[in-house]
Amino acid sequence: MLANVSYNNKKITAEVDSLVGKPFALKERWAMGGIGSPKLWITETSIEIRNLLILDNNLDSCNVEIRPKGIIVRFRSLLETFALVIPYYKLTLFKGDAFVYSMYMDHHFIKVKADRPNIQKFFKKVMEIKSRNTPTALEDL
Repeated sequence: MLANVSYNNKKITAEVDSLVGKPFALKERWAMGGIGSPKLWITETSIEIRNLLILDNNLDSCNVEIRPKGIIVRFRSLLETFALVIPYYKLTLFKGDAFVYSMYMDHHFIKVKADRPNIQKFFKKVMEIKSRNTPTALEDL
């Protein structure tokens, strides 16, 4: 789900929470060693996201938030904040050459540069949490 999350819209918030769960409590965040990524530089995106990013002349960047049932990739365009909400069962994560990670969901994708060790460590954490929280059978959904 790609949504504009700039404003406090209860309908969108409820939809995001139903897809990826409510945010972790502070105690859980400490235990996990943080739930947010460092600033990630976008190298390539799907056409729908690219059309949003080319509206301004800023450098394209995003960040990732870990939730109990998925991740949220947030990026800004003009004065708006957009979120790509990806449940774990739809998330496909690839590590490409030249330190690039690709996050895919349905027809959306975002490729980010991972040239620092803390970024690679963060994506390893995402994959571990995904493997623990992804249902193994259709009955588990």
